[in-house]
Amino acid sequence: MIAEVKKSAEQKMQKSIESLRAELSKVRTGRAHTGLLDHVTIDYYGNHVPLGQVANLSLSDSRTITVQPWEKKLVGAVEKAIRDADLGLNPSTFGETIRVPMPSLTEERRRELIKVVRNEAENARIAVRNIRRDANAHLKEMMKSKQINEDDERRGQDEIQKLTDHFIQEIDKTLQAKEMDLLAV
Repeated sequence: MIAEVKKSAEQKMQKSIESLRAELSKVRTGRAHTGLLDHVTIDYYGNHVPLGQVANLSLSDSRTITVQPWEKKLVGAVEKAIRDADLGLNPSTFGETIRVPMPSLTEERRRELIKVVRNEAENARIAVRNIRRDANAHLKEMMKSKQINEDDERRGQDEIQKLTDHFIQEIDKTLQAKEMDLLAV
């Protein structure tokens, strides 16, 4: 019984970490990566389609993303979609290829991005603590309904606290790595 509660809490905490990493990957550093354009959508025959489904995305160097639409007539639409995506990117077209250079980050912008990253990490910590609270409440319910005794409940709470500490530490490591990435010139 306690193992099920612990396993469920661990899975939810792991999802919180994965969600944090996904959010942090969207925060732009000075380097280019194709994940920046994942949420850009193109109007393709009346449907809004992700950019990755109508074009090849690749890196031509560490600061430039290359986008090659599969159809010639999409070049203008792709360029417009990237420009309108509010990412601060300014694509330029060379024939059928669109180059998206990464502008260098100013010191002020880096500080703003670090605040955003720290806020995301704090949200992840809160999510992990809420999962701990729910798991502990579930253990208390099990004790009240006489499914487990007090010692088992205490042991279960200790295990869940260790799990929480582990995931909070994981969040801190992820945050620290992203901050170092943002501060690298």
